[in-house]
Amino acid sequence: MKSSENTTSDPELRSLYSSLPSLNDLLLNADFATILQVESHSTVVRSTRAVLLRVKQEIAEGRYTHASLKNFLAELHLAVADEINQRKRYSLRRVINATGVILHTNLGRAPLSASAIEHIVEIAAGYSNLEFDLETGERNRRDVHAKELLLRLLSIRAGTIDENSAAAPRAAVVVNNCAAATFLALNSLAEGTDVIVSRGELVEIGGGFRIPEILAKSGAHLREVGTTNRTRLADYEAAISAETGLILRVHQSNFSIEGFTERPALQDLVALGKRRNIPVFNDQGTGLISSLEGLGVQAEPTLLDSFRLGVDLIAASGDKLLGGPQCGLLLGRIDLIDRIRKNPLMRTFRVDKLTYAALEATLMDYVSEKADSIPIFTMLHASPLEILRRCEWVASQVRSGDLFAEAVPVLSLIGGGTAPAARLQSSAVSLRHATLQPQALLRALRQVEPAVIGRVCDDTVLLDLRTVEPEFDATLVSLLEKAARVASVSNPLSFDQK
Repeated sequence: MKSSENTTSDPELRSLYSSLPSLNDLLLNADFATILQVESHSTVVRSTRAVLLRVKQEIAEGRYTHASLKNFLAELHLAVADEINQRKRYSLRRVINATGVILHTNLGRAPLSASAIEHIVEIAAGYSNLEFDLETGERNRRDVHAKELLLRLLSIRAGTIDENSAAAPRAAVVVNNCAAATFLALNSLAEGTDVIVSRGELVEIGGGFRIPEILAKSGAHLREVGTTNRTRLADYEAAISAETGLILRVHQSNFSIEGFTERPALQDLVALGKRRNIPVFNDQGTGLISSLEGLGVQAEPTLLDSFRLGVDLIAASGDKLLGGPQCGLLLGRIDLIDRIRKNPLMRTFRVDKLTYAALEATLMDYVSEKADSIPIFTMLHASPLEILRRCEWVASQVRSGDLFAEAVPVLSLIGGGTAPAARLQSSAVSLRHATLQPQALLRALRQVEPAVIGRVCDDTVLLDLRTVEPEFDATLVSLLEKAARVASVSNPLSFDQK
């Protein structure tokens, strides 16, 4: 970019600037008169000023010759119309996740099932019995809409003969995410007391959320035991004192420790807690219902495992491997859940009717044996051969002379702080552009509507179709060609991120 001093003294730049029409002249132009027929005068003025300001900046950066500027000005009204449309677009928009990361936190984690979306629309469209008992006509608690289904689902999966007998001693509440669930549980049950945690579980997850800091904020006192790689049951037992309020087990989330390691089985911690009358709180994290061993993912703990073992209190996310909306589930002994409900902070962390609608529908999918209708379930179990065939088809349909596409083998990630060492066999469409660097092509793909989000590996752009719904394949082809056209006719400086 040229300096401001050169901008004012360079005759070529002054000549380019003088070619720009005035705002008043533009508004009298016939093309602008057409725009003014459908848009307000103030909207057109604001958008035109924004376009002219951008053009001035691009002139200063040396992006225009007299010929290219003349061509642009001939279609200036189209740029203004596009600017108006851009200002009307929602900031939060649908994108195509072609990263191969199933639970991509930056892209909203788990997509919702069709039944969850339908239930959201139904509940959002009018009034509901959110906190109203239709039988008695009295006020009711909002968590009833998820509690019964959650307990029923886990009771059925646990193989309990009488569903009600397994659910009777337990209760559940829903808050806005698993971090809130963890904080609320610690603050409600362990404020002013010691919480025993293995040093190997003092994790940091996304956004700088650290277990030691959340413990301190909750008013509980951290009591570390063991070492980073080895903690024994005896370490927990030796740390128990009259000041102990909880034993905390934390899902290691986004990392794994291998080699010379040891930590007690969850059932051993539960037995210790019962023997010493200390509640065990398991931050299970993922909300996984069924084992992933069929996918080759070993030792990923499930919500069902914790339920079967009779853990006193369990926390889990709704938008990870459960496949539902963002929320935090707290499930456990009735006396512990009651103490959590009475915490004044409970109201600050509660979720709204739309979250309950999505969660209830997701749980109903499981109870009704329709888990395969939940998008992440389909993505996790997608056939590698079928993904390869889709990639080959997409690559074969790309007709742009500047864009070269082929199907290549890749590994997908589960993501979202779950199964950090797990990899799933998959395939991707590998893209190379005749003139654009990979990062520039990646940016061009983000400019189309809907945006296509991929990744770069070995100087190519990869679009892993495991995380792209098959019905988007044809759309993806047209978006690839559109991105190639836009990138090819644009100044490479607009895209090249060297």
